[in-house]
Amino acid sequence: MGIGQIMEPAAAWDRPCDFQLANWTVEEPVADLPLPVEYASIDIPVDCGIQAYEYDVQQLLVEYYSAASRRISTSEKAKISNDSHARNVVNQVLDDFKADMDMMKQKMHRYPTCLGAVDKSYTVPRIVAIGPYHHGLEHLKQAEKVKHVAACHCIGDVQLLEEMYEKFVPDADLARRFYDKDVIEGISYDDFRHMMFFDACFLVQYMAMRTSFIRRDIIDGSLQRFMRPNRSDIFHDVMLLENQLPWTVVENVLSFMADNDPDVPSIPKRFVYRLRYCMQPDDHRERPEEEEPFNWDDEYRPPHLLGLLHYYIVGRRSHIDKETDEEPKNLSFFVSAMDLAEIGITLKANKTLQLLDMHLNQKGAVFTELSLAPLSLDRNRASHLVSMAAFELCTIESFGAKRARDEDSAVCSYVMLLANLVYREEDVQELRERGLLQRGGGLTNSEALAFFTSVQGLRFGPCYTRIMKQIKYYRDNSRMKTKLHAFVHYHKKTIAAVVTGIGAVGGIIGTLLSIKKSI
Repeated sequence: MGIGQIMEPAAAWDRPCDFQLANWTVEEPVADLPLPVEYASIDIPVDCGIQAYEYDVQQLLVEYYSAASRRISTSEKAKISNDSHARNVVNQVLDDFKADMDMMKQKMHRYPTCLGAVDKSYTVPRIVAIGPYHHGLEHLKQAEKVKHVAACHCIGDVQLLEEMYEKFVPDADLARRFYDKDVIEGISYDDFRHMMFFDACFLVQYMAMRTSFIRRDIIDGSLQRFMRPNRSDIFHDVMLLENQLPWTVVENVLSFMADNDPDVPSIPKRFVYRLRYCMQPDDHRERPEEEEPFNWDDEYRPPHLLGLLHYYIVGRRSHIDKETDEEPKNLSFFVSAMDLAEIGITLKANKTLQLLDMHLNQKGAVFTELSLAPLSLDRNRASHLVSMAAFELCTIESFGAKRARDEDSAVCSYVMLLANLVYREEDVQELRERGLLQRGGGLTNSEALAFFTSVQGLRFGPCYTRIMKQIKYYRDNSRMKTKLHAFVHYHKKTIAAVVTGIGAVGGIIGTLLSIKKSI
């Protein structure tokens, strides 16, 4: 039964659609689609990040040994490798594992175990489930009706909507491979296709709503009345690592809509242009003083919306930072914000607002600054940091590889630097005083401390390692200067009082001299 049989063509498009999903079907594929060949193979890392392979290896190995025991006697165990069935079982295990690893950069990942201490409010959707991982949660069911309406308004014609769905199905079937196997096994092909289709339409309509300051007619008014008041919570949800759609299915919807509206393909570009400073305060209106022109990279193929936003929020390196000439013997040390002040390193918010822009800068012969992007830390932005850091952990084999780019692990480096600076609430307050944590609403000092404590299991990115080496090099090779800074830091109140006293005495002496001259 087609869409046209479910809903009369004359039905008003401003009413919610009540699709009977069980009747909206396309023939199920006889065999799995071939694996994509363009994905680069990576090895499994030994530290946290890439998830454990979920194939039922135990069952296959049982088959291996069962086949061997049926055909080979105990005295002939050395010849197991000659058993064709056992060999096929092992080859299947190895081939499936390699295929899974080859898709690692494109998969829809779960949060890695090293982020298990993070508060669930930073990892669970509030309003809408995108994809299968949180689908069906009670508090998210209201948005399912809105998704149907969003699909209706993507193409204002029943027959065209059915045609769009039929063209969508092959990409939806391919998308199954990118999700957790244990989750997908419990979802039929039809249900999965419906889920992908409605979620993609909702996501496209949401992006259109966030860019509709250019054209108010690009999204239906009824959808705007739902999405605009909830835009912050929806953005929180679509940025979650476990709430992603393969970008190919989103592009499929955009491509079909573009046949009726030439402005549609530019929606992702305008969306990213507007949201790339989402880590800054909501009332941030001024453009960064050192902002580079917005360059949309047509060559970049994101795995999903989170990957696309990460690409532009982090920024790109225009040069390669050099390591310090002398390698410190030991990097296993930590310095708090108060410790840095003690040795003469001042914290400063950078002007570019890019998370990638983190440097230790020498200011003359006496002063040194640690420059980082300022952060307005509320629950939304804490969640964004967690998801972007998790994305890096799950898709980058090794942060320390010579070919690894700084931007591939910039969020982990940024979060780890901030986490390394805070051990007490006083350290959090020091970050606020220096402008790294913006004042105003958001997390309290104790909540911010709890957040940074929960993410200290992240891997060290090259930016983090480079700056920690520079700090240690500075501390180890500037003993006299750091002792002077420490003396000034611990006695600054006394010194200020003495200077004030000297100024007062000088003022009294000046007054007496002026009186003497007048006499």
